[in-house]
Amino acid sequence: MDISGSRVLLTGATGGIGSALAARLTAQGARLTVSGRREDVLKATAEACGARTVVADLAFRSDVVRLAETCAEADILVANAALPASGDLVDYTEEQLDRALDVNLRAPVLLSRLLTEHMVARGRGHIVMVGSISGKAATKSTSLYNATKFGLRGFALALRQELRGTGVGVSLVQPGFVRDAGMFADTGAATPNGIRTVTPGQVADGVVRAVRRDRCEVNVAPVELRLLSAIAGQFPGFAERIQARADVDGSVRQIVEAQRARR
Repeated sequence: MDISGSRVLLTGATGGIGSALAARLTAQGARLTVSGRREDVLKATAEACGARTVVADLAFRSDVVRLAETCAEADILVANAALPASGDLVDYTEEQLDRALDVNLRAPVLLSRLLTEHMVARGRGHIVMVGSISGKAATKSTSLYNATKFGLRGFALALRQELRGTGVGVSLVQPGFVRDAGMFADTGAATPNGIRTVTPGQVADGVVRAVRRDRCEVNVAPVELRLLSAIAGQFPGFAERIQARADVDGSVRQIVEAQRARR
């Protein structure tokens, strides 16, 4: 699908990856609408790329419905919004559990449901789910985050099959460890065992490639992480032992402690 001239809805536009996506989509000629819950930051992103803004907190179902109604004409949905949700499950309140599940999984599912109907009627469209390599490999103290990203991956891959032949494509873009944005940039934690990182710009390139080529799954990660995640998907017990040797626990602890300090 050609991005140039297409009406694109981008969620989670206020973060580092979101800003990179907004800039890249604009450069591709998209007629862009950006969404986020922080109005001041959202306006700055919109002004930088000449986009329309819709303020919405995706933890609230009424906001998700309003966003879909406001952007019913969207040709492309880039569902990028997500919460980090790192830490042991017992440390989360019920309210925090609900918020992570709603933002990371329920919101993109509902947005897809509401926007797909219009796309199918027009006979064209594309949905991009920005997931994570954590949707392929589980790690300690990320059970909630893993649950949402595993769920998002299954949803995207199945929805792609459901929509085959309708003119509407579905792609899943899964970044590895991202520098200059996201959990590692926000907390200053080191990546496990020195695994290489990717940039927000590379993630944006992956999204553009997914739409243009109607790719099923794009993993934006160095080859060693793609290999490790593939092995983890097939042999989780073996992956658990490898992760212990790579001090994945140490990296996760740094992230969790930094996030606790901000609460």
